[in-house]
Amino acid sequence: MAMAFKMATTGMWVTDECKNSFMEMKWKKVHRYIVFKIDEKSKLVTVDKVGGAGEGYSDLEASLPGDDCRYAVFDFDFVTVDNCHKSKIFFIAWAPSASRIREKMLYATSKDGLRRVLDGIHYELQATDPTEMGFDVIQDRAK
Repeated sequence: MAMAFKMATTGMWVTDECKNSFMEMKWKKVHRYIVFKIDEKSKLVTVDKVGGAGEGYSDLEASLPGDDCRYAVFDFDFVTVDNCHKSKIFFIAWAPSASRIREKMLYATSKDGLRRVLDGIHYELQATDPTEMGFDVIQDRAK
């Protein structure tokens, strides 16, 4: 198995695919977003879905399940009032109301370990329904 990063609090491991995909998004801009999931049997945090550079925030929202927890990172590009192009990376902890309590607990306790591995995140959102992570929320936070 390739190198993985252990999260001490939960015993979960973050695969290097997670970190490599994040670095490609951050530095090479080949991904717009990445969705991560926890596999309880193998105790691994893995990449669930990767959004191409041409995809948008609505594609990320559509890729999150309505009854299952996930983590996601989104590379938000915008233009400031001074006409400067900027990019901010958002970390989203998605825990919908319809997901199981056990799963919500697992994702909540594993979040900080994944965040430590993904170096360069600017903002964090926690959402239990789509309105808490709408595009308007992203825009407001990035200002």
